[in-house]
Amino acid sequence: MPESNLAERSDRSEEQVSGAKVIAQALKTQNVEYMFGVVGIPVTEIAVAAQELGIRYIGMRNEQAACYAASAVGYLTGRPLIVIGGSSERSQETMGAFQEFPQVEACRLYSKFSARPSSIEAIPTVIEKAVRSSIYGRPGACYVDIPADFVTLQMNVNSIKYKECCMPPPVSMAETSAVCMAASVIRNARQPLLIIGKGAAYAHAEESIRKLVEQCKLPFLPTPMGKGVVPDNHPNCVSAARSRALQSADVIVLFGARLNWILHFGLPPRYQPDVKFIQVDICAEELGNNVRPAVTLLGDINAVTKQLLEQFDKTPWQYPPESKWWNTLREKMKDNEAASKELASKKSLPMNYYTVFYHVQEQLPRDCFVVSEGANTMDIGRTVLQNYLPRHRLDAGTFGTMGVGLGFAIAAALVAKDRNPGKRVICVEGDSAFGFSGMEVETICRYNLPIILLIVNNNGIYQGFDTDSWKEMLKCEDATTGAPPICLLPDSHYEQIMAAFGGKGYFVQTPEELQKSLRQTLEDTTKPSLINIMIEPQATRKAQDFHWLTRSNM
Repeated sequence: MPESNLAERSDRSEEQVSGAKVIAQALKTQNVEYMFGVVGIPVTEIAVAAQELGIRYIGMRNEQAACYAASAVGYLTGRPLIVIGGSSERSQETMGAFQEFPQVEACRLYSKFSARPSSIEAIPTVIEKAVRSSIYGRPGACYVDIPADFVTLQMNVNSIKYKECCMPPPVSMAETSAVCMAASVIRNARQPLLIIGKGAAYAHAEESIRKLVEQCKLPFLPTPMGKGVVPDNHPNCVSAARSRALQSADVIVLFGARLNWILHFGLPPRYQPDVKFIQVDICAEELGNNVRPAVTLLGDINAVTKQLLEQFDKTPWQYPPESKWWNTLREKMKDNEAASKELASKKSLPMNYYTVFYHVQEQLPRDCFVVSEGANTMDIGRTVLQNYLPRHRLDAGTFGTMGVGLGFAIAAALVAKDRNPGKRVICVEGDSAFGFSGMEVETICRYNLPIILLIVNNNGIYQGFDTDSWKEMLKCEDATTGAPPICLLPDSHYEQIMAAFGGKGYFVQTPEELQKSLRQTLEDTTKPSLINIMIEPQATRKAQDFHWLTRSNM
């Protein structure tokens, strides 16, 4: 062997690598593209090492928002949500070390996989398993705990063996007999309904589900994050008759939608007592929750939908477009849309929710991401703001957690910037919801992300006071005892927060001001913006047939 090669080999055998760099390389090997966090002792070095390898590091202002951003990237890209936490040094365990806490045990309850590598050499194996666990089956978060001394500990580079990137999740299919039975139940339905959930969006089942809808002429209803799998303006979308569709359907097919509180547990009075559910889900443990289904189809939602299509290709069938059921749904949709338009057309000031969303919808780009959180802001906005593409709506979802909006928007903006340059992100926030993660405005401006924040401001949580009523109340009472808990400071100028960090802020009170400011922000792609939209403090949604949350009597 030439002398130069021997010298090179000798040098290599003496090369040292830190635990931080091993972590970063293990993540890079698993095709991790984005990292969100708030760095400090002992994890700053991990972020630096990740950047050196080309992983995009986004420094957030709050760890909660960082996790929300990571979860949204996982949803949008199909790649993992891995939480990496620094912990106390091993030699100080049980001594009351800085921030000592049983993190692995605590996270085990909330994650699919939770572990602490036993050594630097074990880090690549643990990270590969965390990534694989997070994307196989029903996707979910995993936790990897890193002792502080591991981060800076130096190891011989030859002792580290990196694991190859895990293979894509296997695609599973439902039993053929169950698929045949499901097709039979659908054919015999008098009042069928498809419900398209977030799981269908994650499974990229849009093409097959749309084909099923159109081939069989079936009405469908999307869940909040199932919006856009089939476009909201599709003639078979019955969102405007949601309550009637749920209450009267005799056969309901659930595509990646869970019968939790969002779908009222599948129970009366929101459903017929004898309704037949067909559940399509990747997670076996989800099948049969709250109701006894007529048929269960366990498998990848896209693959299972294609199996159903094969049945209807063999023996073509269509639900009659002029049936009594379709006429009932169309009539209810017409009535509800008329009621919403009447509210949107009101000229009185301050504006109401429907007026605001009507003018926003008029100008929204069809391919934009819509992020939303709040109480009435999210619920009403969901019914008015349209989605035409899958995985283009992000909101508070199953947990109804406030504070997700800005983290979700940051994630969507990064993915859009990398994969669809020029695509805009519209983040629609209630004023209360904005307060949970408002400092992430600085993050948005620091990375100059193409986000438009709309704050629908009613001076409170659900409802608030106008300025005059607030001043009158303070004349005779102390705010701590007299101000209702749901009230916030009236006429707060949230747009000034955006301006403080270099973005563009607007304070609007009329439809004309809203139209003008939104038009300007959509034209200006050079900086993020925030439009603070003042509405009637007592504004609410139109009258509902049912309370928003069905209480189970089981």
